[in-house]
Amino acid sequence: MNITDYNRCVDDHADGLYRFLLKNIKDKELARDLVQESFMKLWEKRKEVEHKKSKSYLFTTGYHTMIDFIRKNNRIVSYDTVEYSEESHNKGYSDLKEILNEAVEKLPVDQKSVVLLRDYEGYSYKEIAKITNLTESQVKVYIYRARLFLKKYIGSPDMVV
Repeated sequence: MNITDYNRCVDDHADGLYRFLLKNIKDKELARDLVQESFMKLWEKRKEVEHKKSKSYLFTTGYHTMIDFIRKNNRIVSYDTVEYSEESHNKGYSDLKEILNEAVEKLPVDQKSVVLLRDYEGYSYKEIAKITNLTESQVKVYIYRARLFLKKYIGSPDMVV
């Protein structure tokens, strides 16, 4: 990858990477720092990374950088510690997006990441497996469990409206 390709990569993928990281960690400054660190790592490896694979490299690097940060700060939440019921959204919300965002925030980090990569960023199972260093089967299981949790959290559509 040359300098022009790198600059094009920054223009094309910085916003998407920022949104992905922000959706996961909910801290604008930290998300910016992680994006910066990801691009710094790409710059250091620019001679080894093809321009066609730069997006995948960035999301993989951003994901691992985020996980490292979370582990260092002991913010990983166990799936067993998440409490929910059939009607966990009894706060009187009428906005489904707000309820869904609240539910996504309650997911464990790994499940949250794979759901965001799949449903928000549009990656395939194979691409997500590569980014997260999981097998395709693990990715499918995490997505299934996350969606099951989201379905139970949200409850029936009649309760939302």
